[in-house]
Amino acid sequence: MASGNMKDIKRRIKSIESTMQITKAMQLVSSSKFRKAKEKADTAMPFFNTVYETMCEIASEDRFFNSVYVRGNESDTTLMIVIAGDRGLAGGYNSNVIKLALSRMEQNGGNTVLIPIGKKASEFFSKRNFKILRSYENIGETMTIYEAMDISEIITDSYNKHKSIGRVEIVFTDYISPLVQEARYISVIPLDKISGDSPKSVTRYEPSAGEVFNSLVPKYIAGLIYGAVVCSFASEQASRRNAMENASDNAEEMIDNLSLIYNRARQSAITQEITEIVGGAEAQE
Repeated sequence: MASGNMKDIKRRIKSIESTMQITKAMQLVSSSKFRKAKEKADTAMPFFNTVYETMCEIASEDRFFNSVYVRGNESDTTLMIVIAGDRGLAGGYNSNVIKLALSRMEQNGGNTVLIPIGKKASEFFSKRNFKILRSYENIGETMTIYEAMDISEIITDSYNKHKSIGRVEIVFTDYISPLVQEARYISVIPLDKISGDSPKSVTRYEPSAGEVFNSLVPKYIAGLIYGAVVCSFASEQASRRNAMENASDNAEEMIDNLSLIYNRARQSAITQEITEIVGGAEAQE
Protein backbone atom coordinates (compact mmCIF):
# COMPACT_ATOMS: atom_id res chain seq x y z
CA MET A 1 0.00 0.00 0.00
CA ALA A 2 2.82 2.41 0.92
CA SER A 3 4.64 1.66 -2.33
CA GLY A 4 1.51 2.37 -4.37
CA ASN A 5 0.87 5.59 -2.46
CA MET A 6 4.47 6.71 -3.05
CA LYS A 7 4.12 6.10 -6.79
CA ASP A 8 0.97 8.24 -6.88
CA ILE A 9 2.74 11.07 -5.04
CA LYS A 10 5.75 10.87 -7.36
CA ARG A 11 3.48 10.91 -10.41
CA ARG A 12 1.66 13.96 -9.08
CA ILE A 13 4.94 15.79 -8.43
CA LYS A 14 6.05 15.19 -12.01
CA SER A 15 2.68 16.43 -13.29
CA ILE A 16 2.94 19.64 -11.27
CA GLU A 17 6.53 20.16 -12.43
CA SER A 18 5.38 19.91 -16.06
CA THR A 19 2.63 22.45 -15.42
CA MET A 20 5.09 24.77 -13.67
CA GLN A 21 7.37 24.71 -16.73
CA ILE A 22 4.42 25.92 -18.84
CA THR A 23 3.45 28.68 -16.41
CA LYS A 24 7.05 29.93 -16.19
CA ALA A 25 7.33 29.97 -19.99
CA MET A 26 4.06 31.92 -20.27
CA GLN A 27 5.30 34.34 -17.61
CA LEU A 28 8.45 35.07 -19.63
CA VAL A 29 6.50 35.53 -22.87
CA SER A 30 4.04 37.90 -21.19
CA SER A 31 6.90 39.92 -19.70
CA SER A 32 8.45 40.38 -23.14
CA LYS A 33 5.15 41.36 -24.78
CA PHE A 34 4.31 43.69 -21.91
CA ARG A 35 7.50 45.72 -22.37
CA LYS A 36 6.85 46.15 -26.10
CA ALA A 37 3.21 47.15 -25.54
CA LYS A 38 4.18 49.70 -22.88
CA GLU A 39 6.70 51.30 -25.24
CA LYS A 40 4.06 51.39 -27.97
CA ALA A 41 1.56 53.15 -25.70
CA ASP A 42 4.13 55.71 -24.54
CA THR A 43 5.08 56.48 -28.15
CA ALA A 44 1.45 57.12 -29.15
CA MET A 45 0.67 59.62 -26.38
CA PRO A 46 2.33 62.74 -27.94
CA PHE A 47 0.15 62.42 -31.05
CA PHE A 48 -3.05 62.12 -29.03
CA ASN A 49 -2.11 65.04 -26.76
CA THR A 50 -1.36 67.31 -29.73
CA VAL A 51 -4.69 66.55 -31.40
CA TYR A 52 -6.60 67.09 -28.16
CA GLU A 53 -4.88 70.41 -27.43
CA THR A 54 -5.64 71.62 -30.96
CA MET A 55 -9.32 70.73 -30.53
CA CYS A 56 -9.46 72.61 -27.22
CA GLU A 57 -7.81 75.60 -28.87
CA ILE A 58 -10.37 75.63 -31.69
CA ALA A 59 -13.28 75.30 -29.26
CA SER A 60 -11.98 78.26 -27.26
CA GLU A 61 -12.01 80.55 -30.31
CA ASP A 62 -15.74 81.11 -30.14
CA ARG A 63 -17.92 80.80 -27.07
CA PHE A 64 -20.81 80.03 -29.41
CA PHE A 65 -18.80 77.20 -31.00
CA ASN A 66 -21.18 74.55 -32.27
CA SER A 67 -20.56 71.11 -33.72
CA VAL A 68 -22.59 67.92 -33.98
CA TYR A 69 -19.77 66.20 -32.10
CA VAL A 70 -20.25 68.62 -29.18
CA ARG A 71 -23.99 69.20 -29.06
CA GLY A 72 -24.92 65.56 -29.90
CA ASN A 73 -27.77 64.25 -32.03
CA GLU A 74 -31.25 62.88 -31.41
CA SER A 75 -30.40 59.15 -31.34
CA ASP A 76 -30.69 57.39 -27.97
CA THR A 77 -28.54 54.45 -29.04
CA THR A 78 -25.15 54.00 -27.37
CA LEU A 79 -22.25 52.47 -29.23
CA MET A 80 -19.95 50.71 -26.81
CA ILE A 81 -16.46 49.56 -27.76
CA VAL A 82 -15.49 46.73 -25.40
CA ILE A 83 -11.81 45.76 -25.42
CA ALA A 84 -10.88 42.37 -23.96
CA GLY A 85 -8.20 39.78 -24.70
CA ASP A 86 -7.89 37.04 -27.30
CA ARG A 87 -6.77 34.44 -24.74
CA GLY A 88 -7.48 33.44 -21.18
CA LEU A 89 -5.20 32.59 -18.25
CA ALA A 90 -4.93 36.27 -17.35
CA GLY A 91 -6.57 36.32 -13.93
CA GLY A 92 -9.68 38.52 -13.84
CA TYR A 93 -8.65 40.64 -16.84
CA ASN A 94 -11.40 39.53 -19.26
CA SER A 95 -14.18 39.05 -16.72
CA ASN A 96 -13.65 42.48 -15.12
CA VAL A 97 -13.96 44.43 -18.37
CA ILE A 98 -17.03 42.45 -19.46
CA LYS A 99 -18.71 43.01 -16.08
CA LEU A 100 -18.08 46.75 -16.38
CA ALA A 101 -19.55 46.78 -19.90
CA LEU A 102 -22.71 45.03 -18.69
CA SER A 103 -22.97 47.48 -15.81
CA ARG A 104 -22.65 50.46 -18.18
CA MET A 105 -25.41 49.04 -20.38
CA GLU A 106 -27.77 48.95 -17.40
CA GLN A 107 -26.87 52.51 -16.39
CA ASN A 108 -27.24 53.93 -19.90
CA GLY A 109 -30.60 52.33 -20.61
CA GLY A 110 -32.00 52.48 -24.12
CA ASN A 111 -30.42 50.57 -26.98
CA THR A 112 -26.78 49.52 -27.02
CA VAL A 113 -24.74 48.47 -30.04
CA LEU A 114 -21.35 46.87 -29.52
CA ILE A 115 -17.97 46.79 -31.20
CA PRO A 116 -16.14 44.02 -29.31
CA ILE A 117 -12.38 43.97 -29.75
CA GLY A 118 -10.72 40.72 -28.71
CA LYS A 119 -11.86 37.12 -29.06
CA LYS A 120 -13.13 36.83 -25.48
CA ALA A 121 -15.41 39.87 -25.80
CA SER A 122 -16.62 38.83 -29.24
CA GLU A 123 -17.50 35.31 -28.09
CA PHE A 124 -19.23 36.50 -24.92
CA PHE A 125 -21.55 39.02 -26.59
CA SER A 126 -22.24 37.06 -29.77
CA LYS A 127 -23.37 34.00 -27.78
CA ARG A 128 -25.84 36.17 -25.84
CA ASN A 129 -27.38 37.80 -28.92
CA PHE A 130 -26.26 41.37 -28.24
CA LYS A 131 -26.37 43.80 -31.15
CA ILE A 132 -22.89 43.84 -32.71
CA LEU A 133 -21.96 46.43 -35.31
CA ARG A 134 -18.53 44.99 -36.03
CA SER A 135 -16.14 42.70 -34.16
CA TYR A 136 -12.35 42.48 -34.24
CA GLU A 137 -10.10 39.67 -33.08
CA ASN A 138 -6.34 39.19 -32.81
CA ILE A 139 -5.47 42.86 -33.37
CA GLY A 140 -4.33 43.84 -29.87
CA GLU A 141 -0.67 42.97 -30.37
CA THR A 142 -0.39 44.27 -33.94
CA MET A 143 -2.72 47.27 -33.68
CA THR A 144 -1.79 50.19 -35.96
CA ILE A 145 -3.14 53.74 -36.14
CA TYR A 146 -4.49 52.93 -39.61
CA GLU A 147 -6.67 50.12 -38.22
CA ALA A 148 -7.84 52.53 -35.53
CA MET A 149 -8.73 55.06 -38.25
CA ASP A 150 -10.86 52.44 -40.02
CA ILE A 151 -12.82 51.84 -36.81
CA SER A 152 -13.07 55.60 -36.27
CA GLU A 153 -14.58 56.11 -39.73
CA ILE A 154 -17.26 53.50 -39.00
CA ILE A 155 -18.11 55.33 -35.78
CA THR A 156 -18.21 58.84 -37.26
CA ASP A 157 -20.33 57.66 -40.20
CA SER A 158 -22.84 56.06 -37.83
CA TYR A 159 -22.89 59.16 -35.61
CA ASN A 160 -22.75 62.02 -38.11
CA LYS A 161 -24.03 60.76 -41.47
CA HIS A 162 -26.51 58.04 -40.59
CA LYS A 163 -27.26 59.33 -37.06
CA SER A 164 -27.92 55.75 -35.94
CA ILE A 165 -26.00 56.24 -32.68
CA GLY A 166 -26.05 59.16 -30.25
CA ARG A 167 -23.24 58.29 -27.85
CA VAL A 168 -19.95 56.38 -27.97
CA GLU A 169 -18.09 54.86 -25.04
CA ILE A 170 -14.95 52.75 -24.72
CA VAL A 171 -14.67 50.09 -22.01
CA PHE A 172 -11.12 48.90 -21.54
CA THR A 173 -8.51 48.03 -18.92
CA ASP A 174 -6.26 50.85 -17.79
CA TYR A 175 -2.66 50.03 -16.93
CA ILE A 176 -1.79 51.63 -13.59
CA SER A 177 1.23 49.63 -12.46
CA PRO A 178 2.74 46.17 -13.07
CA LEU A 179 0.56 44.86 -10.23
CA VAL A 180 -2.59 46.95 -10.73
CA GLN A 181 -4.82 47.04 -13.81
CA GLU A 182 -8.26 48.64 -13.56
CA ALA A 183 -11.28 48.21 -15.85
CA ARG A 184 -12.73 51.62 -16.71
CA TYR A 185 -14.76 53.44 -19.34
CA ILE A 186 -14.37 56.76 -21.14
CA SER A 187 -16.93 58.81 -23.04
CA VAL A 188 -15.80 59.43 -26.63
CA ILE A 189 -18.58 61.44 -28.25
CA PRO A 190 -20.37 63.76 -27.84
CA LEU A 191 -17.34 65.81 -26.81
CA ASP A 192 -19.15 67.66 -24.05
CA LYS A 193 -15.98 67.92 -21.92
CA ILE A 194 -13.87 69.76 -24.48
CA SER A 195 -12.55 72.81 -22.65
CA GLY A 196 -13.56 76.24 -23.88
CA ASP A 197 -11.24 78.10 -21.48
CA SER A 198 -7.95 77.63 -23.32
CA PRO A 199 -6.00 80.78 -24.20
CA LYS A 200 -7.07 82.27 -27.51
CA SER A 201 -4.75 81.57 -30.40
CA VAL A 202 -3.73 83.77 -33.33
CA THR A 203 -4.07 80.77 -35.65
CA ARG A 204 -6.50 81.21 -38.50
CA TYR A 205 -8.40 78.11 -39.55
CA GLU A 206 -9.57 77.62 -43.12
CA PRO A 207 -12.23 77.15 -44.32
CA SER A 208 -13.49 77.59 -40.73
CA ALA A 209 -12.68 76.54 -37.19
CA GLY A 210 -15.73 74.25 -37.15
CA GLU A 211 -14.65 72.45 -40.32
CA VAL A 212 -11.16 71.91 -38.97
CA PHE A 213 -12.59 70.72 -35.65
CA ASN A 214 -14.89 68.21 -37.36
CA SER A 215 -12.02 66.93 -39.50
CA LEU A 216 -9.91 66.36 -36.37
CA VAL A 217 -12.58 64.37 -34.53
CA PRO A 218 -11.98 61.09 -36.46
CA LYS A 219 -8.25 61.35 -35.68
CA TYR A 220 -9.08 62.08 -32.05
CA ILE A 221 -11.35 59.02 -31.86
CA ALA A 222 -8.73 56.88 -33.62
CA GLY A 223 -6.15 58.04 -31.08
CA LEU A 224 -8.45 57.07 -28.20
CA ILE A 225 -9.14 53.63 -29.71
CA TYR A 226 -5.50 53.01 -30.49
CA GLY A 227 -4.41 54.07 -27.01
CA ALA A 228 -7.14 52.00 -25.32
CA VAL A 229 -6.29 48.86 -27.33
CA VAL A 230 -2.55 49.18 -26.72
CA CYS A 231 -3.09 49.99 -23.04
CA SER A 232 -5.46 47.03 -22.68
CA PHE A 233 -2.95 44.70 -24.32
CA ALA A 234 -0.24 45.88 -21.92
CA SER A 235 -2.65 45.33 -19.02
CA GLU A 236 -3.51 41.86 -20.31
CA GLN A 237 0.16 40.86 -20.46
CA ALA A 238 0.82 42.30 -16.99
CA SER A 239 -2.22 40.46 -15.61
CA ARG A 240 -1.19 37.20 -17.29
CA ARG A 241 2.37 37.57 -16.03
CA ASN A 242 1.09 38.05 -12.47
CA ALA A 243 -1.29 35.11 -12.79
CA MET A 244 1.44 32.82 -14.14
CA GLU A 245 3.87 33.98 -11.46
CA ASN A 246 1.31 33.16 -8.76
CA ALA A 247 0.61 29.80 -10.42
CA SER A 248 4.34 28.99 -10.48
CA ASP A 249 4.71 29.95 -6.81
CA ASN A 250 1.71 27.79 -5.88
CA ALA A 251 3.16 24.90 -7.89
CA GLU A 252 6.48 25.17 -6.05
CA GLU A 253 4.66 25.17 -2.72
CA MET A 254 2.65 22.09 -3.72
CA ILE A 255 5.82 20.30 -4.84
CA ASP A 256 7.50 21.09 -1.51
CA ASN A 257 4.51 19.75 0.43
CA LEU A 258 4.25 16.62 -1.70
CA SER A 259 8.00 16.01 -1.44
CA LEU A 260 7.69 16.19 2.32
CA ILE A 261 4.80 13.71 2.27
CA TYR A 262 6.75 11.46 -0.12
CA ASN A 263 9.84 11.48 2.12
CA ARG A 264 7.75 10.67 5.17
CA ALA A 265 6.04 7.80 3.36
CA ARG A 266 9.42 6.53 2.13
CA GLN A 267 10.87 6.75 5.63
CA SER A 268 7.83 4.94 7.01
CA ALA A 269 8.20 2.19 4.38
CA ILE A 270 11.91 1.75 5.18
CA THR A 271 11.18 1.61 8.91
CA GLN A 272 8.48 -1.00 8.32
CA GLU A 273 10.83 -3.14 6.22
CA ILE A 274 13.55 -2.98 8.88
CA THR A 275 11.00 -3.92 11.54
CA GLU A 276 9.85 -6.92 9.47
CA ILE A 277 13.45 -8.07 8.90
CA VAL A 278 14.29 -7.76 12.58
CA GLY A 279 11.08 -9.53 13.52
CA GLY A 280 11.82 -12.38 11.09
CA ALA A 281 15.37 -12.77 12.39
CA GLU A 282 14.15 -12.95 15.97
CA ALA A 283 11.56 -15.56 15.03
CA GLN A 284 14.25 -17.80 13.49
CA GLU A 285 16.31 -17.63 16.64
